[in-house]
Amino acid sequence: MNKLLAVISLLLLVSCGTQQSTKVPCFAWLGGPGEASDAQILQKFTDLKEKGIDGLMYNGGHDPAVYQRVGKIAKEVGLEFHTWIPTMVQGRDKNIPKELYAVNGNGESAYDKPAYVDHYTFLCPNKEEVYKYLSNLYVTIARLPEVDGVHLDYIRFPDVILAKGLWDKYGLVMDKEYPDFDYCYCDKCKADFKEKTGVEITDQAKARELQEWKKFRQDLITKIVNRLVEDVHAQGKDITAAVFPGPYSHAVKMVRQEWNQWNLDAFLPMNYNDFYLEGTEWIGKMCKESVESLNGERSVYSGLFICPNPGSKTKEADPENHGLLPDEIGEAIRESMVNGATGICLFTSDRMTNEHWIEFEKAIFKDYSKEK
Repeated sequence: MNKLLAVISLLLLVSCGTQQSTKVPCFAWLGGPGEASDAQILQKFTDLKEKGIDGLMYNGGHDPAVYQRVGKIAKEVGLEFHTWIPTMVQGRDKNIPKELYAVNGNGESAYDKPAYVDHYTFLCPNKEEVYKYLSNLYVTIARLPEVDGVHLDYIRFPDVILAKGLWDKYGLVMDKEYPDFDYCYCDKCKADFKEKTGVEITDQAKARELQEWKKFRQDLITKIVNRLVEDVHAQGKDITAAVFPGPYSHAVKMVRQEWNQWNLDAFLPMNYNDFYLEGTEWIGKMCKESVESLNGERSVYSGLFICPNPGSKTKEADPENHGLLPDEIGEAIRESMVNGATGICLFTSDRMTNEHWIEFEKAIFKDYSKEK
């Protein structure tokens, strides 16, 4: 069962006999509901639907009641509704013992000393208790009839290499892997690696050079993803994930995501070109790599990062306030579709200005098949 693929077939609009027009399948990441009333949510969702959004990757915390309430409204409007819930980042949760958090190359726990920012409290994917916690979380929500699928995020290790556009923000030059950002060196990960390979990790600087050690941790992420896939599929629901670009050009090197080995229904690579100091043509290159890595067998939705204040972009020091300008969004969509993407996903619909929406509408009602 794959509702995402079902949406695609419904987006082929036939009119005037044999004349056919095509619409790009469009999703959006969105958070809420905050203090919004049902009427306000309905108005917002109706507006998004009218603007060309077909489904949501919706982040509303862990409470199933929130997704039941919001999902019902999404269904009324005719939107796909996928619950966007972080995976390896769970905050400092009183229900999660401290020993389940990942440990860096300096022996520091992400619970006590997270990398980069305070919310980088990553769990270790090699702990059975972590899998059970996540499985229970996702299965409980996947069982809701209002939910079409589960959308994973932060399904990775912390960035051992940051995107180049973020180096200045954190005052770093990440020309190689450093122990502060290299995870996980907990006792279980090191012991399991020794059991599998016969190699004991005593010198962490040397360990960082071992391809087998990198691959071991890539496989830890792959294993927990594929177990969660089975759990969500058992509820008859789709499961997707936001992933780094690539996989091999960036995701594997930066966050140990060998995501073309994951059994997901669809992938949403975060093709945030400004973070990589690249233009819109780079988005096409990333889509091409993504589609080819999956042998064209599963869907790729190109994640596009939107500039919330186009007039002040050049004055913004923080790359997280950068993103696609209105006059770039059409080309970003074209690059995505020409290079094999099934559709696109906006980060986020709330960052879209009126000018963005005007250009967006022009771009999504085009047939890009002849340009491939």
